[in-house]
Amino acid sequence: MIRVAMIGLALLGTGGCTTLTINEYKRGPVELSAEDAVVVLGRRHASDYETEPELVSCVGKVLAGNESGIRVVPEQEFVDALYPWFEPRTAPLKTKQLARLIEQPRINEKIAEYRVRYIIWIDGSTQTTSKAGSLSCGLGPGGGGCLGFATWDKESDYEASVWDYRNLDEIGKISADGSGTSYMPAVILPIPIIARVRNETCEGIGTQLRKFLKPESP
Repeated sequence: MIRVAMIGLALLGTGGCTTLTINEYKRGPVELSAEDAVVVLGRRHASDYETEPELVSCVGKVLAGNESGIRVVPEQEFVDALYPWFEPRTAPLKTKQLARLIEQPRINEKIAEYRVRYIIWIDGSTQTTSKAGSLSCGLGPGGGGCLGFATWDKESDYEASVWDYRNLDEIGKISADGSGTSYMPAVILPIPIIARVRNETCEGIGTQLRKFLKPESP
């Protein structure tokens, strides 16, 4: 019993295998000064899924981290300040719609207050695609325990579109496809071995966006 518990604790922090593919399309140069800011927003206009706020927040933190010098306006703060124009049903889907939107002085002035130069829209989700195996747990005269083996697969599919607010143009896209399998063996104790697909995808998108907006000098 003690030996099994020790194995369980040792494997608790072990992650399952995750694969991630990042693709970038860039149309032109990026000009981001120290005074400029970016805002990362999630698309939520579809009826069958929403881009998770946790993923959007995570990408923003990665983008602003490691002394990148990139100032990121929090999504909820920006959406609240521009209410209701960036809510799911009213948010612009194309840069032409954004151009019409900012014809309203109040909206243009509010965005200017934040000094937003680039708006980054993230569209996609992470979903469980399949499950297999089973676990059973119970109590008996000698104590309780679990027995079995279960697996589940997760897939992430996201696309980040970068809009240049000053020129009202889309200057590039970054797509990220991730997949991974998690395992849950159980001999007395369940031992989760989790593939952190969404976290890995967030790191990949955020890191690539940082390179996109602040290219390293040759």
